[in-house]
Amino acid sequence: MRSSFASRARRWIGASTLAMVVGFGGGAAFMAATSPMAIAQGQPAQVQPVAQIVAPEAAMPTGFADLVEAVKPAVVSIIVESEARGPRSTGRGAEGFNFNFPDLPDDHPFRDFFDQFRSGPGDRGGDNRATPRQPRRVMATGSGFAISADGYIVTNNHVVEDATKVTVRFDNGDETEATVVGTDERTDLAVIKIEGFDDLPFVTFAQDDARVGDWVLAVGNPFGLGGTVTSGIVSARGRDIAGSTYGDFLQIDAAVNTGNSGGPAFNLKGEVVGVNTAIFSPNGGNVGIAFAIPANTVQQIANQLIQDGSVTRGFLGVSIQDVTRDIADSLGLANTRGALVAQPSEGGPAERAGVQSGDVVLSVDGARIDNALALSRTIAAKAPGSTVELVVWRDGAEQTISVKLDTLTEEEAAAPAQEEEVTPEEPAGPVTSSVGITLVPDADSSGLLIQDIEQGTIASEKGFAVGDVIVEVDNKAVSTPEAFEDAIAGVRDSGRATALVKTLRNGATRFIGLPLDRD
Repeated sequence: MRSSFASRARRWIGASTLAMVVGFGGGAAFMAATSPMAIAQGQPAQVQPVAQIVAPEAAMPTGFADLVEAVKPAVVSIIVESEARGPRSTGRGAEGFNFNFPDLPDDHPFRDFFDQFRSGPGDRGGDNRATPRQPRRVMATGSGFAISADGYIVTNNHVVEDATKVTVRFDNGDETEATVVGTDERTDLAVIKIEGFDDLPFVTFAQDDARVGDWVLAVGNPFGLGGTVTSGIVSARGRDIAGSTYGDFLQIDAAVNTGNSGGPAFNLKGEVVGVNTAIFSPNGGNVGIAFAIPANTVQQIANQLIQDGSVTRGFLGVSIQDVTRDIADSLGLANTRGALVAQPSEGGPAERAGVQSGDVVLSVDGARIDNALALSRTIAAKAPGSTVELVVWRDGAEQTISVKLDTLTEEEAAAPAQEEEVTPEEPAGPVTSSVGITLVPDADSSGLLIQDIEQGTIASEKGFAVGDVIVEVDNKAVSTPEAFEDAIAGVRDSGRATALVKTLRNGATRFIGLPLDRD
């Protein structure tokens, strides 16, 4: 056995040595071929990299013990008593993965995301014959952290939602009852309060954004094992996970499990960079993909909850979408940033101020808008009743529009933009357009119903579907196939290669950039 191992070792070493010799030989040949002498002798010069990346040297921390000792007293375990209906299970995700929000109530909005991936008997969406579940008293655990000396504690909304009793357990084992100050379902954040304290150890929020690659420590109460510390890095920023209203989660690879919900993620300064909220997992356990709500969002929401007990948000009143490369080309935009207004809400703040369908919002009060999600978050952070300055792109130029915001309500947040019903003219027969879309006047609107799409055409690849209604091309209303062709021809005659097409699908408005000529 030993001789066999030694033989294999020798073969490995021999192969390595050969590789080293070949490597050095190749390097010598490279240097010889790029030397002044080689060039003078007419030998072809080798191209050397001119934009080589030189990474700064990263200092490896010797340990986190001092940091943990400093911040751990501010982190608490939360024990919740509530009523629930029967056992819960997490929803199966794509390829057998789960998004797991520990102890998530059945009526929580995130639960809808789980249900669409449910499978198997007894799961909602699987066997609809499951017997009704009866109310029962349950106990669940989560995590939290103190943000003031007088007892305000941040956690997740789904940890304390519908709680009949909330108990806080400190790192030293002491317990005290807490009251819920306020919750915010849309960001899944909550603030609770314990009384009788004026010198409670607390931590502060980071004022600088966490960067991908930064070290983070997660401290919490996984599986009821309070005071657990795990380490990792920020793996990504700006994650938009289903079920979340505003996205912008930090992704971290520190171990996070059931019970960590509501606990903090610290940077190496001992500042809170995020609140651990969700995990992506094949089995409900840690696989190194966890999501945390960023500190700036947490601080803003926590302050409102402490001050008012609830959160109010600005309301602009637009349905929006991202700007794709095709849409940017059709509008003459140099890049794909901004939020495209699909439709202003009837009578809403944006419509009253003059914002139009097809406008692209580039900035709000000077803050750059990169996509639709950024506009949603930016407006939501504004106070209702405040006036904001929108810079929009319209007709090939920037315009500034002042809009006085209303208050966002749950009804307004959930309601899709509705198109005004128009009595159509006498319908004509279907006509196949020059771009491979067969159109017929729509009986329920003033647009054109897509009856068929020719396979292999660019239109079949860009998101059009049979049943969609085309209402505008290049910001011109089209109610007949002839009007559609005239608008397409107008785009071509202007020298542009992409047409902006406004469509309706299931009552929702969206825009599609349609390239007119293949390269």
